[in-house]
Amino acid sequence: MENNDALKQAEMAEYDVLVQRIKPRPPFLKHCVWAFVVGGLICVLGQLVVNYALYTGMKRTDAYSVASVVMIFLGALLTGLGKYDELGKRAGAGSLVPITGFANAIVASAMEFKKEGYIFGVGARIFTVAGPTLVFGFAISVFIGLVKVLLK
Repeated sequence: MENNDALKQAEMAEYDVLVQRIKPRPPFLKHCVWAFVVGGLICVLGQLVVNYALYTGMKRTDAYSVASVVMIFLGALLTGLGKYDELGKRAGAGSLVPITGFANAIVASAMEFKKEGYIFGVGARIFTVAGPTLVFGFAISVFIGLVKVLLK
């Protein structure tokens, strides 16, 4: 019995060595460059929205709020159209880090319920998906606010 287990372990170890030798190596540099470029372009687009809002006479805080709303909308729209997933396949983490990645994560999860309809499927489920994220965000905001008040 012990010899049989030892033989199986030896075969598995030999198999793992063979797999590691044959397995293709991912092009890490290429992936890093794509993530950097796409993430940077998303941020440039957000900055352009901020600059335009400032140019129209908005206050800086309002301009940042407008940019956040526009970027979340674009991320959600592109996810709904199926284009953000294509971008994510090429850009990897570059498409996940900016605020559009947040919108993509929420909408993509809700889109799984599209077969139930856009109102009772996607519309109703998006709040169950976004709920934990919003609760966490609110809790962290309260915590940061308390720390700021206590450190004054």
